[in-house]
Amino acid sequence: MGSMEASTAPENGSSAAGGGAGGTACNGAGAASNGGGMERRLRSSAASASWAAHLPLEVGTRVMCRWRDQKLHPVKVIERRKGSACSSPADYEYYVHYTEFNRRLDEWVKLEQLDLDTVETVVDEKVEDKATSLKMTRHQKRKIDETHVEQGHEELDAASLREHEEFTKVKNIAKIELGRYEIDTWYFSPFPPEYNDCPKLFFCEFCLNFMKRKEQLQRHMKKCDLKHPQVDGKKNKVYGQNLCYLAKLFLDHKTLYYDVDLFLFYVLCECDDRGCHMVGYFSKEKHSEESYNLACILTLPPYQRKGYGKFLIAFSYELSKKEGKVGTPERPLSDLGLLSYRGYWTRVLLEILKKHKGNISIKELSDMTAIKADDILSTLQSLDLIQYRKGQHVICADPKVLDRHLKAAGRGGLDVDVSKLIWTPYKEQG
Repeated sequence: MGSMEASTAPENGSSAAGGGAGGTACNGAGAASNGGGMERRLRSSAASASWAAHLPLEVGTRVMCRWRDQKLHPVKVIERRKGSACSSPADYEYYVHYTEFNRRLDEWVKLEQLDLDTVETVVDEKVEDKATSLKMTRHQKRKIDETHVEQGHEELDAASLREHEEFTKVKNIAKIELGRYEIDTWYFSPFPPEYNDCPKLFFCEFCLNFMKRKEQLQRHMKKCDLKHPQVDGKKNKVYGQNLCYLAKLFLDHKTLYYDVDLFLFYVLCECDDRGCHMVGYFSKEKHSEESYNLACILTLPPYQRKGYGKFLIAFSYELSKKEGKVGTPERPLSDLGLLSYRGYWTRVLLEILKKHKGNISIKELSDMTAIKADDILSTLQSLDLIQYRKGQHVICADPKVLDRHLKAAGRGGLDVDVSKLIWTPYKEQG
């Protein structure tokens, strides 16, 4: 599987292996232990039987669920549906949210994956999972590709956020096939109604048209002669809209832009004799009054942790340099989005400070890097490299401190070979 989800296995889940006695009873103590285990199993069966009378479980129920790591984790029932052969309440399937983790891991499960002994009898809908859904161990944060940048929901008021979460609470597409990968999706995407609840969509990786059946894709591939991506949302509207549908499966944004005319799409590909295979992209507005040089960025799950996302961030700044402007990503950024950009800004700025002799101002750093002055100031302040003296900010850069921060920032990913960048800013085209 190409999905990143396989690499985000929880570390702190309780084991599904229960408390029954192990080994052969060789003495009285062992026999007592074995009897205790049998008693517990009888109590468990009785508890499960009592809960069978309350099936199907109500939306909002909290219970322990066996995940793909074969461990039990706390979940909340978000939705329920009748199974394909629903002859009894036990045949229902449940869409659950793992309250320890991001909702990208939400999924449909069968009753046998749920531990009915742990069902909470009081369902409290007012208890929010937001805090727990964002909890991650340090190991899991490393595992999640830090170039997977999402906007946060800070711009939404409480009512709009509830409406967004209600509308997008259940993934409508479980899997997609794109090129040689089958990928588990992460979030809801507003495909046309006829595609809702389709177990898997098949995408042409070149034109991004999508179909319900493999046979349709095979017929399409015999006729599709496009082997490279299109980039202008106005000239290639269908491609731009399909790219947004695809991206929304992996980005938890509030907004999906149907008016793609206003955007340019920069699609990164791996190329071979069959054509150019999309690995990720970023979009930017053709005209931005706020100096945004990037609206949305995504590296597809099968290609993450290869440095492609960091490359796209660096590439967006190289375009800003070509335009003779400073740039900044569209706000608001999620926590992971800020982490990605803060890493890029740190590496670029500290490399310059290491090599530079003498004084240098934030304005000069901005001119050299195309990074907005506010982003430079906030980055250096977060590293305690800024002091305020005599009414102005002064950069204090001890070489050992710079080395320590550079090491913490990690590697920068793939280099952008500017000598091969042939590009004309949009305002100068036509």
